[in-house]
Amino acid sequence: MKKFIIGFCLLLLTHFSEAQKMKLGLLVYGGGGDWYSNPTALKNLARFSNQNLNTQLDLQEGQVEVGSRELLNYPIVFATGHGRIMFNDAEAKNFRTYLQAGGFLHIDDNYGMDKYVRPAMKKVFPELDFVELPFSHPIYHQKFEFANGLPKIHEHDNKPPKGYGLIYQGRLVCFYTFETDLNDGWEDPEVHKDPEEKRQLALRMGANLIQYAFTVK
Repeated sequence: MKKFIIGFCLLLLTHFSEAQKMKLGLLVYGGGGDWYSNPTALKNLARFSNQNLNTQLDLQEGQVEVGSRELLNYPIVFATGHGRIMFNDAEAKNFRTYLQAGGFLHIDDNYGMDKYVRPAMKKVFPELDFVELPFSHPIYHQKFEFANGLPKIHEHDNKPPKGYGLIYQGRLVCFYTFETDLNDGWEDPEVHKDPEEKRQLALRMGANLIQYAFTVK
């Protein structure tokens, strides 16, 4: 495993030196769910991160399939949608390898993903269960402070926002946000017409995800 992690890091360094700018990864998955549902979200998150974290992210995200070795080009990958998300055996194995080697996954339920996300990730890590992260977790205390956990961006079922994690060998490899809709808050203002205060909260939490994925191992 140590050799694989070293190889993963070297591949990332090579890719970034050639491309000059890192890209955020958008997960392309099967099952019929709309993985493409927030087309302006990652562009705006990358711009916000560049302005506030001094990152040098490409504003154009990279779309990457679950079963592709191209996953290794992305330290952080985002998944969202409103419906079914499914992995076949080969995809689950590939995704596990990526996450074990240092990759990080953020899943944001736009509404309707929950009953599919859990069995899909169970296929990747059969031995793990999602656990709710305490508000003291470092992901809420990066560049921006979220003392009470996730912000509430959009109303779904009149429930509080929840942040769940898959923790592999002591490391958070997947952060799953539920009943918040961060992705909608990252979109262009005219898409959902959210108050600017809500958009800023969503973008700040998104920047925390990026900072955490890039610095906490």
